[in-house]
Amino acid sequence: MSTVNKLPCPFHGIGTALITPLCDGAPDHAAMRQIVEAQIEGGVAALIVLGTTGEAVTLKEQERAAVLCTVMEAAGGRVPIIVGTGAPDTRDAVVAAKYAKGQGADGILVVTPYYNKGTSEGIVQHYLSVADAAEVPMILYNVPSRTGVNLTLPQLSRLAEHPNIVAIKEASGDIDRAADVIATLGDRLMVYGGNDGELLPTLSLGGIGLISVISNLYPAKMAEIYRLFIEGRHTEAAKAAAVLLPMIRLMFAETNPSPIKYAMSLSGLCTSEMRLPMTPPSPALCERIKAEMKRLE
Repeated sequence: MSTVNKLPCPFHGIGTALITPLCDGAPDHAAMRQIVEAQIEGGVAALIVLGTTGEAVTLKEQERAAVLCTVMEAAGGRVPIIVGTGAPDTRDAVVAAKYAKGQGADGILVVTPYYNKGTSEGIVQHYLSVADAAEVPMILYNVPSRTGVNLTLPQLSRLAEHPNIVAIKEASGDIDRAADVIATLGDRLMVYGGNDGELLPTLSLGGIGLISVISNLYPAKMAEIYRLFIEGRHTEAAKAAAVLLPMIRLMFAETNPSPIKYAMSLSGLCTSEMRLPMTPPSPALCERIKAEMKRLE
């Protein structure tokens, strides 16, 4: 068992990786407030802002600060706020982590440094530097399809010794890997699923929740699946998850967050506007999303 005096995990359950709604090229703060309210009413356990789904890499520093302010104000302390603070430059990631803490964030989500593909030791030192600066619970974010790097168990074992590094968002798409992380490091590093279709497998293995895209659109449905599982009503949870599975697949048929933004635009929550190099979904996918939303009504 671990002897490290860990900070607590910021949430158990469904955390929504919030989109950043845009209108005429700028963040739409009125829509953002509406989305936050819908999330809280739907029963999600936390809100994750300025992550991949929030298109943080195409937001300017001032825009990121304004979006975070809007989410914090709209949430009003009712749910934990986790801020995406990852960057390929460790110095930038450290500054972002300190800023998030200063704004009252309940935790940070830090993606593996992308594009420059640091050495194994460099990646460990990157994360340790950010964790030292954060002073809030830190969630590692493993998403090799976007970063080109897959965190290894030896790396995670070292990182799990840091008191501020409390969990990992496992978005490799490899459920066997999630099982290995939980079996090997489960006393030191909690696991959140990073892909919507993996909620129940992750929970079954001992994970504590999911950082979800589809909960932007269906917060209550995802929160209900989690609740049913935790209550031991596993067959009901599986049936409810199966109903959403076709829509989940559509949400990732093209690069996230394009499909989820389009689906939310059909519900009147925001526009489907994206910033290049992202574009709205193809016409064929739009039609499939429309049909599936009608089925789920």
